[in-house]
Amino acid sequence: MAYAQPPKKTGLPREVVKWLQSLDLSFPPKNARRDFSNGYLVAEMFSRHYPEDFPMHSYDRGTSLSAKQGNWSQIERFLQKQKLHLMKEAIDGTIHCKPGAAELLVQEVYTILTKQSIKGVRDPGLDFTDQEYQEQLPTVARSTASKAIKNNLKITEIMAEPNISTNQRKAEAIIHRHLEQKATERVHNPGRFKVKPPLGQLAARRPLVSCQGDECSESPASAGTASKLCLPSLQSGATVSFKEIKVRQPARRSLVNY
Repeated sequence: MAYAQPPKKTGLPREVVKWLQSLDLSFPPKNARRDFSNGYLVAEMFSRHYPEDFPMHSYDRGTSLSAKQGNWSQIERFLQKQKLHLMKEAIDGTIHCKPGAAELLVQEVYTILTKQSIKGVRDPGLDFTDQEYQEQLPTVARSTASKAIKNNLKITEIMAEPNISTNQRKAEAIIHRHLEQKATERVHNPGRFKVKPPLGQLAARRPLVSCQGDECSESPASAGTASKLCLPSLQSGATVSFKEIKVRQPARRSLVNY
């Protein structure tokens, strides 16, 4: 029997939510990031269309990393057999409860099983970070560098890939993105960070005035002052005449007595 109450907000398009309600799943998805992470509901969704290939008794409803990896391994084997495709990045993001990953994955499953496209929905892309959430917060409430690593590098990722170099590169990428956000904040809100303008911005600037022919134009640089720069522009073939000025030097007296 289908559940009577609609699921809570999951971040999914309305048509996808209505489709999930029609499948009569074992439990309603109330939190997409949490409820789809172990793959059990995804296997149920496929079992409605491929019941022989998805025996639900072979799937674990647990939330441990081993249970998640086992369920998704079975799902991926079926997809490969049927020549169906789900983005590997979306699957990994769903396993590790990354923001936006489960929503993207469910939309992909909806498109595969119903052969219908979702209209009027912006493609969320593959940015499974909390950047969009951080941008909605006040500047003083945003994460520090250590908190950014904790939010975007899940413990399950480290357990699934215990290689130190790999995890170090992920942490460095998170820190790099965090520093870029801080630099943007400094540009848009210099007063909060007490950013002093460089000398180039503090110096008074006077516009250059160009001359055409014998006419010069002046532009006031400040009150009561004017800046003039006359640069003769010589056209090709123009002749320039110079007037020689002779200066008569006074005779010098010799200091030597003869």
